[in-house]
Amino acid sequence: MQTFTLHQGLVAPMDRENVDTDAIIPKQFLKSIRKTGFGPNLFDEWRYLDKGEPGQDPASRQPNPDFVLNQPRYAGASVLLARKNFGCGSSREHAPWAIDQYGFRAIIAPSYADIFFNNCFKNGLLPIVLPEAVVDQLFNEVLAFPGYQLTIDLARQVIVKPQGEEIPFDVQAFRKYCLLNGLDDIGLTLRHKDKIAAYEAERLATKPWLAHTMVS
Repeated sequence: MQTFTLHQGLVAPMDRENVDTDAIIPKQFLKSIRKTGFGPNLFDEWRYLDKGEPGQDPASRQPNPDFVLNQPRYAGASVLLARKNFGCGSSREHAPWAIDQYGFRAIIAPSYADIFFNNCFKNGLLPIVLPEAVVDQLFNEVLAFPGYQLTIDLARQVIVKPQGEEIPFDVQAFRKYCLLNGLDDIGLTLRHKDKIAAYEAERLATKPWLAHTMVS
């Protein structure tokens, strides 16, 4: 998993409440058994005028010029500004995969659906919770100033605005540790690989029959 320490990026405003996971990555794209390739279909039904299908070349699609991510001023955005209850709906891990693979590193919103919120941390995304009034102010500034960027300092737990003002945010200590060190569940387990190997060796020494497999 990619580490998250200090990130500066262009902000894209998703000015909708209750954005659900089916809007983030529509159901037809969940057929893939791979964990990659979902970025081109992020917000697919809003981003394109035609219906998308798995494996379709994005260059052959009809972009919706009114959708925020298709507007030139937000090209290359890596911080997503959202409204309350972002990520609601079904508990599909494909949603944070798609957001991450599009190029976003952090999301800022007043609230999130619990499962989506947890899945973000497990996949290297930083979902930041801020008071609704603060989020409103950020929306106003993003819309008023093209090229608006924020710097997110996870170690210090602050968002730094272009003029230098800092906005503090909370993050649970263990989740912070995992992001700073790029550790997902597998990475956390592999920290103990020597102990696991020693246990397996001891188990096979005392119970050698476990090394045998049945032959059909």
